[in-house]
Amino acid sequence: MQIAILLFDRFTTLDAAGPYETLSRLPGAETVFVAERTGTHRTDLGSLGMVADAVLADVTEPDILVVPGGPGQIAHMDNGALHEWIRAVDAHTTWTTSVCSGSLLLGAAGLLKGRRATSHWLALEQLRGLGAEPTGERVVFDGKYVTAAGVSSGIDMGLALAGRIAGDAVAQSIQLGIEYDPQPPYDAGSPDKAPAEITAAMRELSRFVLAGETQSAPEK
Repeated sequence: MQIAILLFDRFTTLDAAGPYETLSRLPGAETVFVAERTGTHRTDLGSLGMVADAVLADVTEPDILVVPGGPGQIAHMDNGALHEWIRAVDAHTTWTTSVCSGSLLLGAAGLLKGRRATSHWLALEQLRGLGAEPTGERVVFDGKYVTAAGVSSGIDMGLALAGRIAGDAVAQSIQLGIEYDPQPPYDAGSPDKAPAEITAAMRELSRFVLAGETQSAPEK
């Protein structure tokens, strides 16, 4: 079972690493990091790089496709070659998945029309413009398409998919092995729960990210 995880410059680390830590532990899994060019691709913060060992033409029939998000996704919304590859491999996948704003790439490739899907809370309404039905759920299954909300939800998506593929016992063993037992010190993980001023500051910061700019968090 081949799992292809797409990389591009300025992806968000956990969007790729979360599904990797869960899905790559499935029995018989072969994981490949794939990109338009081989070599190191820097994450959105720039201080960490992950290596793609394969180019798009090398990976043609993966069983599972994982598309991460991150601010670098913006530059690929009109990337015809990448969209063609996504559509081509989707014709062979058993599962096509995304994390965070990676669902916008699936949508831009035309794969989410009429389907329920999720994304990072700041990107949810963009899904509607791509023909999808946005939902604030953390993990959404619609046929073979599995979309996860923001960043950390990729771990949940990986475990949920592992359960569908190999059964609950295997998925629970993976969860126990990585000791995924969330006990966050704050209950601010969604805009419905975070303090209003924090949510407003994040929305303001997102304006600069969407414009392709970099800026520190707004001062209070």
